[in-house]
Amino acid sequence: MQVPGGWRVLAVATAMTAGVALAGSSGPATAAPAAGTATAVLPQPDGWHGTSGGSVIEYRTTTWDGSAVEASGALFLPPGPAPAGGWPIAAYDHGTSGMAANCGGITTPGPGATRQDEFLRHLLSQGFAVVAPDYLGLGRFDTGPHPYLELRTEASATIDLVRAARESHPELSRTWMVFGGSQGGQAALGTAHLQQTTAPDLDFRGVVAFDPESDVEKLVTAARPGLPDVPLLSGNTTGLIAMMLAGLRSSHPELGLDSYLTPRGRDLVDAVGGLCLPAVGARATGMALGDLFARPLDDDRIRAAVASYMAVPTSGYSAPVLLLLNSGDVVVPSPLHALLCAELTAGGVSFRVVPGTGGHTEWNPQMRAALDEFLAAVRSS
Repeated sequence: MQVPGGWRVLAVATAMTAGVALAGSSGPATAAPAAGTATAVLPQPDGWHGTSGGSVIEYRTTTWDGSAVEASGALFLPPGPAPAGGWPIAAYDHGTSGMAANCGGITTPGPGATRQDEFLRHLLSQGFAVVAPDYLGLGRFDTGPHPYLELRTEASATIDLVRAARESHPELSRTWMVFGGSQGGQAALGTAHLQQTTAPDLDFRGVVAFDPESDVEKLVTAARPGLPDVPLLSGNTTGLIAMMLAGLRSSHPELGLDSYLTPRGRDLVDAVGGLCLPAVGARATGMALGDLFARPLDDDRIRAAVASYMAVPTSGYSAPVLLLLNSGDVVVPSPLHALLCAELTAGGVSFRVVPGTGGHTEWNPQMRAALDEFLAAVRSS
């Protein structure tokens, strides 16, 4: 994304060129910035995402193996002075947009912008500063294909952006929550779980997940050659599964995933790593899920790796959980929503469900009212 020339890049002093030693310097190189450190803040013009007071934040986060990398996200501030104690923070995790740099997220153009901007503006209207990560590989830094649906990196990118935003903007409070839909709903649930061990110093107040991806790992590991089309699933399912396999293959090369794929399946998995969402669907046109596989994914190693990579935690949440779930969802089929509810119940999680009859992430007045009630409780508690 090109930043308009009239805008000044605000460098965060603790992070700029931190790991670079000047040529000829006799002193030791400074350690690279830690995860959660802002490296630059770039104010955006009025009208960006239909708001004012928006900025791009470049910051440090970690990959699946703990390696530090650059990432990008956005910060939006409500108008006017911050309240006593600072603006509470709503982290917004976006839905599927693709796997390559500039495939959407928040800081670069991409699919789903109208819906995500509606969510961003609604959170702002309720008196929250909003932080929104691009996720690894989708924003301003080409760190390789986005590890699609890898829960830990999604959650780490979210938590580290909260830290980076607070570091660079002292008007933000410790109080925060997370909201997301679709892939973002899965990321939000992962964030709510991970923050307990990685951000206990912050004041986390809860998670709202809207038609979250969940239990798709069970569909993946049940896949086999010749698996017929399932009418309940949307036409994009094969492409979405190929995206997940591409991310899993990149982070777990030891699994030898290519040996489970047909030549046609390998071609698709190879291709999607460089594509944005609309092109993924076009590339997978005419392929059933069973066309991907040369043999079943019924190996214990595969099942364990897939679960570690993407499974939503179903126990151990420390803050309120609100689920907004549509029975007409065919992107994340509604039976998977029901299964998630059953698993959370079995795991002893206290949660609230507000149902709808619409399609994927279509909200009704009851859902909107439940979200606003949740946000009001965060602000007042």
